[in-house]
Amino acid sequence: MTITEFQRLIRDIYFEKDSRRGKDGTFRWLVEETGELARAMRKDDRANLEEEFADVFAWLSSLAALEGIDMDAACAKYAHGCPKCHATPCRCKE
Repeated sequence: MTITEFQRLIRDIYFEKDSRRGKDGTFRWLVEETGELARAMRKDDRANLEEEFADVFAWLSSLAALEGIDMDAACAKYAHGCPKCHATPCRCKE
């Protein structure tokens, strides 16, 4: 599945609910799911990590849809390596 296909699928499933919830409410769900991902990582809960990564990506895609952002186009920012140094791997100093 491509990024575009995933965003379209998530939009088809959740856009009506997300629209009623609004951008702020949808953003709060993204933050909550990010917290769940952080907990799974902290506990090294390998069984739960895939689910939490999927949830974060789904909520991010939902929020992008509400903002009218095409995630595939947005991700193109990284198509030629690091946006700052243009290298792969990144050679920017930390």
